[in-house]
Amino acid sequence: MPSFDTRVPAVLVRLDPNPFHHGTLGAARSLGRAGVAVHAVVESLTSPVVRSRYLRGAHLRPAEPSHAELTRLLLRIADRLRPGPADGSSPPALLVPLDDITALSLAECRPELAGRYLLPDQSPEQLARVADKAQLAETCRALGLPHPRTELPTSTEEAAAMAWSLGLPVIAKWSRPWLLPVGGRLRSTTIVGSLAEVRELYERTPQAGSRLLLQELLPAGRDLDWFFHGYVDSGGGCSTGATGRKERSWPDGAGLTAVGRWTANPAVDTLARELLAALGYRGVCDLDFRLDRATGAYHLLDFNPRPGAQFRLFADRDGLDVVRAMHLDLTGRPVPAHLPAYGRRFVVENYAALSYLSSPRRRYAPERRRRGAHPGETAWFAADDLGPALAMLRGWLSHVLRKGLLTLRRSLRGATGRPRRAPAVPPPSARSRTTSPPDRMTRR
Repeated sequence: MPSFDTRVPAVLVRLDPNPFHHGTLGAARSLGRAGVAVHAVVESLTSPVVRSRYLRGAHLRPAEPSHAELTRLLLRIADRLRPGPADGSSPPALLVPLDDITALSLAECRPELAGRYLLPDQSPEQLARVADKAQLAETCRALGLPHPRTELPTSTEEAAAMAWSLGLPVIAKWSRPWLLPVGGRLRSTTIVGSLAEVRELYERTPQAGSRLLLQELLPAGRDLDWFFHGYVDSGGGCSTGATGRKERSWPDGAGLTAVGRWTANPAVDTLARELLAALGYRGVCDLDFRLDRATGAYHLLDFNPRPGAQFRLFADRDGLDVVRAMHLDLTGRPVPAHLPAYGRRFVVENYAALSYLSSPRRRYAPERRRRGAHPGETAWFAADDLGPALAMLRGWLSHVLRKGLLTLRRSLRGATGRPRRAPAVPPPSARSRTTSPPDRMTRR
């Protein structure tokens, strides 16, 4: 294991209210096992990560995490970690953002936090260029990087026409998903199969808080979904970086990694590193790619300027991962070369279960694990840290039960005989494919 400066604590920050975010737990365990004191800003003290033996302290995030409130909270935490005057006699703490909104917010707070915390050299404008889905599409066009054909409608009917032009079904994304209201039943990414759904989704733009993007849906399939995780150090080097294959996701075909495997893919690795160099990027990144079988090109789907929730897949034989690399680099320690552990597997138990239940017949060819490769890892269960898995199980069962009851109530309301509103039908002059798309059509 590399030598860490254990005088430097870490503060994990996640503003997105997701109690089942396994990436936060992974970061706490990774740094905690290295002897680093770990604190976390969480949405609730009942969050499963709070049960981890590797978490020294949990701090409630502001109810409305504005720039000023987040800065005040982090300065209060810094005062607790460094009692006495901030005279430089003790080292600052490391800040680790674990979602996009947090990465952007911490970049904005950087001037006020200078001297109290360590952060990669990032500006809000640099991060928005890749985190904002609309800006990412423009970035890919400017750099000539393969990216799914993307349209940004400005009206309901334009959204329907663009979806028809792209070919149904299409991917619908909100450009700044971190602005979505909690409990508003809006997903950051949705596969939309009809023009009526496209219109309905576009009409919810004011509620979503950002623009709706429509993207061509690249066909899903075995060995097509890949990701790259890396850490670009202060000097611009990326010695810690690796590619993995998404074997199962939730939701299927357009969701987070439920089962992943560390697999070499030179084409994806080269694309990711060239992009990072072109952007002058610094810090941790998580990039998603999908192979278009028709052209043989890997298309960049997402660029997350922070650790992906499955980053622990790429813990090498010495335990080095992107979060540990960040701590080493920003504390002035050398970052050793990443030692590949091809075949290593990462399973997110709750989402993998849903994936298997929804598509039990989906199979992947087994991959032989190389001699000496690191064994796999589960997101929640760990023999040396059982508390989070038990808390997650209790909370997850309660969550699933609540959603099941809500679905049942909606079904019962739909069966009461209330008349349903008939779908809008376009006028005869607008029913041909060459003029205006029909109200409901699926791709052949």
